[in-house]
Amino acid sequence: MSSTTDPVAVWIEKERFHGEVVDCLTVILRTRGCSWNRCLMCGYRRDTDPRVTNEDLKKQLEKALKRGKAKILKIFTSGSFFELDKEFRDFVYSTVSKAGFEKLIVESRPEFVYRVEEDLEKIEFELEVGIGLETSNDFVREYCINKGFTFEDFKEASRFLKSKGFRVKAYLLLKPPFLSEREAVEDAIRSIEDVKGLADVVSLNPTNVQSGTYLETLWKRKLYRPPWLWSVVEVLKSSNLEIVSDPVGAGSLRGPHNCGKCDKAVVRAIRDFSLHQDKSVFENLNCKCLKLWELTLELENYSRIPLFK
Repeated sequence: MSSTTDPVAVWIEKERFHGEVVDCLTVILRTRGCSWNRCLMCGYRRDTDPRVTNEDLKKQLEKALKRGKAKILKIFTSGSFFELDKEFRDFVYSTVSKAGFEKLIVESRPEFVYRVEEDLEKIEFELEVGIGLETSNDFVREYCINKGFTFEDFKEASRFLKSKGFRVKAYLLLKPPFLSEREAVEDAIRSIEDVKGLADVVSLNPTNVQSGTYLETLWKRKLYRPPWLWSVVEVLKSSNLEIVSDPVGAGSLRGPHNCGKCDKAVVRAIRDFSLHQDKSVFENLNCKCLKLWELTLELENYSRIPLFK
């Protein structure tokens, strides 16, 4: 069993910050997990431990800080940051200020963001809250993902956070279970349009198949294929909002992938675009499998009941 005082993972990556590309210290804390814990594609429960205490969390964060200096601190908790005890949240805010970070990025379900009201006097830096909206379509979110909240819940949470001067990131899921490739692309493009004015930035997350999930069961029975990387490119090219994507498991059968020959080049372009928002990085991408992807979308158009009108 993993130690309760060790974070799940720590690394330094690049992140956009007021138009610049800066270092971001990213840490996945081992927490007691998400109280909802019912999303069909989520396997992050594997990174949790019911024994974890506030003192354990403090030690995990202190260990993570030894990785190096950065302008941004990003904390993942395999659940909602604001679901954690206020004692630990205050410790995080104090640590961010003392360590000289200029920005903190956390995640939360909509129902918990209102707890930030208790924390206002402690927050002396830029705060960005990511919310896993996944899609603006309530039917898809409820019956294909089992997320447990509505688009209206997201809207209210976003307006509240913005009223306090905080940034909002909308996480959108590309190709939830039961959607075809074409439906997934259309859903993501429409969702990006729907979050205009509500989200400061969109994070497009191509679905990957995680162990121990309902989605894995579908995948093993050949009832699900992760999205094509061409679909990621299509959505990014169609957006006129600030949008980023870091495809997890890209190029593997469990992750977003193309034919295998072009995957690395396409992923490289996606990550480059995410840092610089320059769509020209996609102009020279090509592969024989691009035609197969286009044909897939075309054929799906003849064999479906339209999800979107």
